[in-house]
Amino acid sequence: MPEEKQEIRNDLIGDILREYEKTGGMDNLPGAGKPLPAEYFSGDLFQHFQKIANEAGYKPHWLKLQHEIRDQIRETLKKMAAGKKKDLPLRISLINQKIYEFNKSCPAPLQKGSVTLENIERMVSRLE
Repeated sequence: MPEEKQEIRNDLIGDILREYEKTGGMDNLPGAGKPLPAEYFSGDLFQHFQKIANEAGYKPHWLKLQHEIRDQIRETLKKMAAGKKKDLPLRISLINQKIYEFNKSCPAPLQKGSVTLENIERMVSRLE
């Protein structure tokens, strides 16, 4: 009869949690012993994660990028209004690089197009 091979698994997170539990780290957690809300068992798991993360103050990377892009566009518009157009192509190029990074990480329906001199003012309102 062939030997059974024993699967060796490294469960680092599981090991950390078990050790934490042994030292009493899981005692007296908020909500311990209370039933989970019914909403946890309905809908999409990702939506629940987003809701809990939002309540904890977490902002996804793409949302931070959206705010940075908006602020860069506002700053560029201020410089344009002040007549400072010397580095305008470079500024727009840097904004578009950030939009490209944003589009790679955000949900598809929220992706944005490139900024041009013609559409820069409209882009600010799209990034609010």
